[in-house]
Amino acid sequence: MSRVVRLTGNIRPVAPYLATEDEALDAAKALASIIAEGSSRRDKARILPHHEMELLAHSGLLGITVPSDYGGADISNPFLAEVVATLSQADSSIGQIPQNHFYILEVLRLAGTQEQKRFFFSRALAGEHFANALAESGTKQSGEIATRLVPDGVGYLISGRKYYSTGALFCDWIAIFALDPQERMVMAIVPRDSEGVAVIDDWAGFGQRTTASGTVTIDNLYVPADAVISHDRVFEHPTPLGALGQLLHAAVDLGIARAAFADMLEFVRTRSRGHRHLGIEDAHADPLTIARTGAVVVRIEAASAMLERAGRKVDVAQVTPSADAAAEASLAVAAAKVLTTEAALDAANALFELAGTSSTDESLNLDRHWRNARTHTVHDPVRWKHYALGDFHLNGRLPPPSGLF
Repeated sequence: MSRVVRLTGNIRPVAPYLATEDEALDAAKALASIIAEGSSRRDKARILPHHEMELLAHSGLLGITVPSDYGGADISNPFLAEVVATLSQADSSIGQIPQNHFYILEVLRLAGTQEQKRFFFSRALAGEHFANALAESGTKQSGEIATRLVPDGVGYLISGRKYYSTGALFCDWIAIFALDPQERMVMAIVPRDSEGVAVIDDWAGFGQRTTASGTVTIDNLYVPADAVISHDRVFEHPTPLGALGQLLHAAVDLGIARAAFADMLEFVRTRSRGHRHLGIEDAHADPLTIARTGAVVVRIEAASAMLERAGRKVDVAQVTPSADAAAEASLAVAAAKVLTTEAALDAANALFELAGTSSTDESLNLDRHWRNARTHTVHDPVRWKHYALGDFHLNGRLPPPSGLF
């Protein structure tokens, strides 16, 4: 990786090593307690979480999926999902930002050379953050890639424009997705401050406002050959790569559901009023409010259980790769994504339904939970999860391998 090493900038202090799953979860809870305090203020004023992302880098959490052969803890996927859900409950924007980081590290594990693995895994263990430049606007269909990798001497040149590049504004490395001369998908990992790369803060979504999921422009960027990974190789054999990516998106939604539910409980207990005409002295004693609260609990608990089960399915497919294991993981994650989507939207709606008119006061900013849930859950349309599950059980057909399943 000699050429890549020369491109790296200043290295921050090495992050602590998290050796076990419990240590990873404890670190996530400790970080969550810090970032939760300013979550509403950051959302309301759109204050980007530069400091909080530095705290994440220093926490050791960015290295928890590195394989043990390369010095990492290689935590199981149920624990990884819970780490993401814990961060997302505190601040769903911050919870979403490292989703691509873990996806990129999994591509590296599946398709990288030994030299690439040794180098990039060591950077993740040191606390360095990887973000993506994948999606493009203006193509005929969503998911199409116009960016090309063009041979240039012993390396390549890339030019293109990427949208929805979550985390790119905060990262150390950007994984640029492009097509090589054979029309195969590749992933070129370059330092964020490379000459020819510009990260533009133009994300304007009404939810997940501080993910800074804006634009990355690539202008005649030179990429050394040893920084290019063949993404298409991942799908030459059955793999749960897409399932892993979707599992972590589902974990973000679960965190949003938990955050909305917690704020609802606090508001109803301490601020909502009873109703004189209905003979209800305290809002939290209203039997219909109690029943509705229980219904929300059931959805959140079901989503949590399904997320854990799906994570175990992804574990199995990673450890013992097979078409059947990959299919089971994909379907389990699709079901989890449906449930976490429903739980997030239901909890966000129930907050106002049960807390009452006073909870809509703009200064409280409680609507951020609904805005975050609605914005993030359209990332991959849940109706296609329903379709994939139905098509499999009725017709025995699986969706083609991709980042969506």
